[in-house]
Amino acid sequence: MAATRLDSPRIVIIDYESGNLRSVARAVEMAGVTPRVTSDAGALDAADGVILPGVGSGPAAMAALESRGLVRPLLDYIAGGRPFLGVCLGLQLLLDATDEGDANCLGLVPGRVRRLPAGLKVPHMGWNTVRFQRPHPLWAGIPQDSHFYFVHSYYADPVARSDVAGLTDYGVPFCSIYARDNVVATQFHPEKSGAGGLRIYANFIQQAAARPLTGPRQPE
Repeated sequence: MAATRLDSPRIVIIDYESGNLRSVARAVEMAGVTPRVTSDAGALDAADGVILPGVGSGPAAMAALESRGLVRPLLDYIAGGRPFLGVCLGLQLLLDATDEGDANCLGLVPGRVRRLPAGLKVPHMGWNTVRFQRPHPLWAGIPQDSHFYFVHSYYADPVARSDVAGLTDYGVPFCSIYARDNVVATQFHPEKSGAGGLRIYANFIQQAAARPLTGPRQPE
């Protein structure tokens, strides 16, 4: 029988020098949990939820993950079925490869990261709407066509259209939320998106807290 959780869920924010970590950490703290911001791959073993933020270059981000020995532990964590949230570049890195430098990514999600169409002002920066394609616990309580904050020049193009859980239009309709099993990732920045974005973090923490303990907790 699984143990009963008596403490707050352990949320790990992966630090690979490619994300706005403080803003993400503050958003998690506003939901009542103090996250662990770390590049220590071992921290994933005891995590109840993992957040992979990201801004900047996809190839540089992959190199940073690889140099810190985070790629295999991250893939193993996701394969274990525990909650995972990717943010902006943290969505794009899940795919097979990116047009940016024609570089390989994590290969967790079949598909490619593509540059926004020519003729558009890039990066796509500012507020835009997200149309949810189906209900999901992470956007429970958030109205359809809510506005979220975007900063990106590339977008994820998954092969499985059924896994595209949110759509946004900027010259082309693109995947602004990916969701499959325990993996959810957003192209927008929830931590910069006001009440709706903070609600996503709060819902993610509730999802992590709902998981039963399956073994002894590891010390910090």
